[in-house]
Amino acid sequence: MSPDKNEVIKELFQAILGLKNSQELSRFCYDLLSTHEIKEIAYRYQVAKLLKAKIPYCKIEAETGLSSATIAKISHDFKKGAG
Repeated sequence: MSPDKNEVIKELFQAILGLKNSQELSRFCYDLLSTHEIKEIAYRYQVAKLLKAKIPYCKIEAETGLSSATIAKISHDFKKGAG
């Protein structure tokens, strides 16, 4: 039987919380994720910060190089998210 997906996610978050510093976090991420996945997470985080600061899509697009469609997708996820 496969583990409950929510439990697996909780376990991942607990593992991240157990890391001692940014160096450990960096090693952890590079062990689990591809460079592309890490960049995608970083871009999503950057866009979320800009959206939270009420920066218009056109400025976010110019600053990040991401398409307005990608920014809209992140905005939608950000608005419905728990963060």
